[in-house]
Amino acid sequence: MHEYLILGNGLLGTELKQQTGWKAITRERDRFDVLNSYLFGRYMKGYDCIINCTGFTKDHSDKYTNLALNYKAVVDLVDYCNRQGKKYVHISTDIVYAGSVHSASEDDVPIHARNWYAYSKLLADGYVQAVCEDYLLIRTAFKPRPFPHKVAVNKVGNFDYVDVITGLIVELIEGGASGVYNVGTKLKTMLEHARETVPDIELNTDSPPIDVSMDLSKMDSFRTKAGNA
Repeated sequence: MHEYLILGNGLLGTELKQQTGWKAITRERDRFDVLNSYLFGRYMKGYDCIINCTGFTKDHSDKYTNLALNYKAVVDLVDYCNRQGKKYVHISTDIVYAGSVHSASEDDVPIHARNWYAYSKLLADGYVQAVCEDYLLIRTAFKPRPFPHKVAVNKVGNFDYVDVITGLIVELIEGGASGVYNVGTKLKTMLEHARETVPDIELNTDSPPIDVSMDLSKMDSFRTKAGNA
């Protein structure tokens, strides 16, 4: 029986706790600082699976904060989990595939071509894959329900609402999945996705097209074997 610990109370961390009841720690309530590795032992003792839902996504031009929260903190978490024999669950993003190939698989090499957020996440992915001894790395994207923006960007991918994506992530974690997994639902444009909950939303015609489509066959195969598909 695993003891799971969620780091962070953002959109995904909050939904994950709501769906599972797993323990979660946050900066605001618990004074946990993911940038202070000296605190890890105090907060993570007794848990054998650490789920990192922290990160910085707001200002893509902020080089220092993106690298600190999305990369340096991950390095420290991976090193800690290795020393303590804990499994590390890392939440990455589909944006690392922007500029790569259509319907990218987990084995396709992502190409950074967008901003410091994408670059910091890509660096962290590489460190997890190269160094972590026991990990699940999830590349995904999600939005609040209903769609929160006034217009939809010109994007195609496998994103979905956070409650749907969280359910898929829980299946992988509880099923003992390891390695890199693309997590999402059927291919769609962001406009199609947004109109599921905001029917009259319009497309942002000023935004350049972005392809973050992913091959989901590895996730689908895992779910089929587990009897969840």
